Amino acid sequence: MAIIVVGGSTKGAGKTTLVCGLIAALPEFRWNAVKITTHEHDDYPPIWEEKLPGDDSDTARYLAAGAVRAFLATPPTRPDSPQPNLLPLLDQLWPNFGRGTNLIFESNSVVHHVRPNVCFMIHAGPRRELPLPERKPSFLAALNHADALVAASNDDRVIPDGLCLPGQSPKPVFHLASLAKISPQMLEWIRPLLDPRQADEQSPHS
Repeated sequence: MAIIVVGGSTKGAGKTTLVCGLIAALPEFRWNAVKITTHEHDDYPPIWEEKLPGDDSDTARYLAAGAVRAFLATPPTRPDSPQPNLLPLLDQLWPNFGRGTNLIFESNSVVHHVRPNVCFMIHAGPRRELPLPERKPSFLAALNHADALVAASNDDRVIPDGLCLPGQSPKPVFHLASLAKISPQMLEWIRPLLDPRQADEQSPHS
C-alpha cells in the first residue's frame, strides 16, 4: 500500500493539478484519489464517490488523469476548533478500500492522521525562501510532515537541500514548469519511496 499526500500553502496553489500529474505519471499504482475539503457541499453526503471523468470538478479530473476511483470527503466542523474533525470521516472512508489499495490525498490536514510514503507541500511561488506569514494555518501545521516542497516555475529543476526546517534534515524543493507534468528528477526521487523494491535495486549493496 502506497500513500501520497498533497497539500498547499494557499487556495489555488495547484494541489489538484499536481495530484492529477502524479496519477498520470504513476499509472501502475492504480490510485484511489481523495479530496478532503472543508467547504460544505449541501448536495453531497460526507463521503461522495465521483463516477464520471471530465473537467467539471476536481474529482472528475482525478478520474480523467487515470485514477481508479475518486472521492470527495467533507469532515464535520468543530465549534471549539478551526480544524476539521477528520477522525470520524476517516473511519467512514477506510471501508471503501481493500487491502493494498494505493491512496493519494489532496489535503493539508490528513497528514496528521495517516502516515504517507510521501508528503508534498506546494509553495505558491517559485522562490527558495518560505514567507511563512500569509500562508494557510493548515499549511504551516503540516509543513513539518513534508518530505519535499513543490513550486511552479519557468523550468524543471531541483534544489536538493532547499527546504530547511529546525531539527530536520534538508529536503528537496522540486520546481516544475507544469504541475501537471512531473519532472524526471521528481519521478526518480519518488519511485523508491513508493516501492521499496526499487530502493533495493538502486542500492549499491543490492
